[in-house]
Amino acid sequence: MSAGTAARPLIEARELAKGYGSGANRFEALKGVSFDIREGESVAIVGKSGSGKSTLMHLLALLDSPDSGTVMLGGQDTRRLGGRQLNRARNRTFGFVFQQFFLTANQTVLENVILPLKIAGVRRAERRRRGMAALEQLDLADKARNRATALSGGQKQRAVIARALVNNPRVIFADEPTGNLDSATGAMVEDILFALNREHGITLVVVTHDEELAERCDRRIQVRDGEILSDDGRDDGGRA
Repeated sequence: MSAGTAARPLIEARELAKGYGSGANRFEALKGVSFDIREGESVAIVGKSGSGKSTLMHLLALLDSPDSGTVMLGGQDTRRLGGRQLNRARNRTFGFVFQQFFLTANQTVLENVILPLKIAGVRRAERRRRGMAALEQLDLADKARNRATALSGGQKQRAVIARALVNNPRVIFADEPTGNLDSATGAMVEDILFALNREHGITLVVVTHDEELAERCDRRIQVRDGEILSDDGRDDGGRA
């Protein structure tokens, strides 16, 4: 198990419920889900399409609000955070790696990577310093001035990971991070994510339907029809 997993929970989900639509067309995506994520843990949230796993990730990452229940972050009830406080907590605590790269095509790789710092109001020189450090960590420093469109799929995902790292996050949320990559490139991206978890203590939450990727995590939570079907919580150090 990664260092720090015995510590108090970093994220606590309490009776999370979320639905969409109304009346006969209402769909209950989550039905009162509760569990904890510990600091430094790697967790796979798995399930078929429509199971509620992506909705759950969006609630945990404070990208959406539950209809009922709450997310505790570092012991703080996030329902009590105003809009600006919520944005600050999300920006400073989380990094995101999605299946879709969400890179701005007409900007350079460095400009894409430092976007979270710009949002946070970090000064230009410091943004550049931290952006270049993140790119060096991902072996992309030589691509800093390239347009995002000039990168290969694997390079784009590494740039996305650099962007996720630039704010020194405590948690990285990865939603199908290898879904658009070939198997060899996907394995490389997985290795990078698990090295960040293992060597830097960054909590890793992976949403996936890929069983092999899920098996690399310390823990596997299976979601079905908006409920937790199983939570193995295994303590075997994962398979990273």
